[in-house]
Amino acid sequence: MDRNEIRQAWDEVSATYAKRRDPAGSDADLVDDLLVELPADPVVLDVGCGDGARTLANLPADAVGVDFARRGLELASDTVPAARLVQGDMTALPVADDSVDGLTAYHAVFHVPRERHPEVYREFARVLRSGGVVLMTLPSGNFETVRRGWMGGSMFFSAPGRAATLEQLREAGFAEVWTETADDPLGTSTEFAFARLG
Repeated sequence: MDRNEIRQAWDEVSATYAKRRDPAGSDADLVDDLLVELPADPVVLDVGCGDGARTLANLPADAVGVDFARRGLELASDTVPAARLVQGDMTALPVADDSVDGLTAYHAVFHVPRERHPEVYREFARVLRSGGVVLMTLPSGNFETVRRGWMGGSMFFSAPGRAATLEQLREAGFAEVWTETADDPLGTSTEFAFARLG
């Protein structure tokens, strides 16, 4: 699937995805662990915010949600009405350099072709202030596929594997990386990476 097809697919499945996933759970609790790592009153960017229930709703009130799909942002405006929302692509975030303290990317990066993941991590590094921290889903497998019938539609998934992802984060400037395992919104156990810039 190309970028426009992926965006259209998200517009088609966003409402179903929001209904089927549990907004609570141990992966949502990881946001508290992220906030402990950040300065007081942090600016946090939620990349791939979708409907906002999983992460954006648990972030400080002035957090910014970015999503590729307009439908996800429409849902987020209902879920988190005070949030600032921006449509954008994580390979070219519509955010100034050195402007955020923390960044979340839950179940998001693996919807970008894996050969572009290093670009994504460089973008994360570009927008973060020195010492800023990313909290993101860490894919365990090496895969690239279109899942037909996913949430009633089709969706693109792509990842280079756990070791390659960790190495790409380090190459983008994230000197300290650690992981936690938590339950994801669809009820399975997933590994998450915390990565500190600097």
